[in-house]
Amino acid sequence: MSRALCPSQSRLTTTTHRGLLLAAVILLAWLASLLGLLSLDLSRLHGAALVALVVVSTLGRTWLQTGLFIVGHDAMHGVLVLERRGWNDRLGVVALALYAALPYVACSRNHQNHHRFTASADDPDFHGDPRAGTLGWYRRFMAGYLSAGQMMRLLGGWGLLALIACRLHPAGWINVLLFCTLPLLLSSLQLFVFGTYLPHRRQRLPHQQSQADSLDLPPWLSLLACYHFGYHREHHDSPQLAWFELPAQHRRARPSRRDPGLAAA
Repeated sequence: MSRALCPSQSRLTTTTHRGLLLAAVILLAWLASLLGLLSLDLSRLHGAALVALVVVSTLGRTWLQTGLFIVGHDAMHGVLVLERRGWNDRLGVVALALYAALPYVACSRNHQNHHRFTASADDPDFHGDPRAGTLGWYRRFMAGYLSAGQMMRLLGGWGLLALIACRLHPAGWINVLLFCTLPLLLSSLQLFVFGTYLPHRRQRLPHQQSQADSLDLPPWLSLLACYHFGYHREHHDSPQLAWFELPAQHRRARPSRRDPGLAAA
C-alpha cells in the first residue's frame, strides 16, 4: 500500500497538476485562436459583423497573450512544476518565447530583482520619478524587457506568420497585425497597468509607501483584469503561490487590512 501524502506534498502535487492543466488550456486556446484567425478571410465580412469579430477576437487574444506571460511568470518563481525545476524552466522558456520572443533567463533575473529591490532604483519595473508620468514609467518598464535580439526574433516570427497567412488569402498580413501585433501591445499595457503601475504607484510618492497595494476586485474581475496579478501585495508577500492561489490568499489578508489589530492577534 502506498503511503499517504503529507499535507505539504499533497499541496505540491495539487498545485502542479492544476497549474499544468491551466497552462495547457491557455496554450491550446492561444494556438487554436491563432490558427483560426490567421486563416480567416476578413474581406468576406462587412460592417458590424467585421467590427464585432475584430474587437472580440482581439480582446480574447490579448487575454490569452497575457496568460502566456503569467505561465512564464509562475515558472520564474519555480511554481509551475514544483520539485521539477528543469521542466519548470523549459515550460517557462516556451511560454515567454510564444509571448514575445522574450529570453527566459534575462526576464527571470529582472523579475527576481523586482522582488528583491522593490520600488528602489535597482527595481527594473519601477520608475521612482513622479515627473516622468505614467508614460515615462511604461517606457522604462518596456525597455527593461526589450532588446535588439528579442525584437528581431519577434519581427521574424510575425513576418513568417504573415507569409503563411498571405498564402491563404491576399491580405493575410492584416490578420497578423490585428491578432498578433495588437494583442501583444495591449497585453503589455494590461500587465503594466494591473501588475505594476496600480499596485506600485503609491510607492513613488514623497512619503513612500513600504508595500505594494492590492486591487480589491472580486475574483472574477481580477481574473479578467490580469489573472489575479492585481492581488499584488499577496504575491510579494507569498511569491511561492501560483497565480490561481492568490484569490484565497487575498480573502485571508483582507480582515487584517481592515483592522490592523487583527494582524497582531
